[in-house]
Amino acid sequence: MNAQLQDRTAIVWGGAGDIGSTTAKAFAEAGAKVYLAGRTEATLAARAEEVGAAGHGVVDVLDEDAVVAFVERVVAATGSLDISFNVADRGDIQGQALLEISAADYTQPVVRGITGSFHTARAAARQMVEQKRGVVIALDSGSARGSAPGMGGTSAADGALDALVRDLAAEVGPSGVRVVGIWTAGITETFTAEKFERVLGTRLPEEALEGIRANLDGLRMTKRSPRLREVADTATFLASDGAGAITGTWLNVTSGMYPS
Repeated sequence: MNAQLQDRTAIVWGGAGDIGSTTAKAFAEAGAKVYLAGRTEATLAARAEEVGAAGHGVVDVLDEDAVVAFVERVVAATGSLDISFNVADRGDIQGQALLEISAADYTQPVVRGITGSFHTARAAARQMVEQKRGVVIALDSGSARGSAPGMGGTSAADGALDALVRDLAAEVGPSGVRVVGIWTAGITETFTAEKFERVLGTRLPEEALEGIRANLDGLRMTKRSPRLREVADTATFLASDGAGAITGTWLNVTSGMYPS
């Protein structure tokens, strides 16, 4: 067993999703005790069993009291919180031009994203500051660096989270706590007709999905899109002592969609 995270405790917020569950499994394989948080009990329970989690809880990251209570529950059970990784859904609405999208749809991922990220990062960081150790990990698409038509409020939401990572890292760094982020986008192995229907409001045929996957592959420097396990392995490294000098910044895991 890879023991990079032996004797560490981790919470993955949004742990029932593809990125969250894959990363939770990687954390567990590296020796961590992993707890999943999300909004649906049945889905969480199934994922927790699948990835070997130590526990799970129904938590809406927009509810700060619920976030704090879950952190307290995990710390009471394990004695510490060493890793906090937030990939909770923020409700990005895409596929509309900025000249047509409503203000509410544009600002939704900004408000939901930064609120949930703030709640989870702050609750975790407060515990970590007391411990004098810990890592807060964030994730977004990196769209604040370069965007495209039809992205809605995604770039604005990413920019807000980028700033939170930098600012929080500066505050908690002297206490031995690191705050880092991962940029990734277009993980094509997660693309399904059902997911696109939820985002776009219309169901795409499989040939259209294949075209989207191929187009995204072609935009990368490597000519292939990032894989779920590559994101999970990056998060595992960032949470480990081997990344002890990395804070206040983001790792570009977009397969070279853009330089940084």
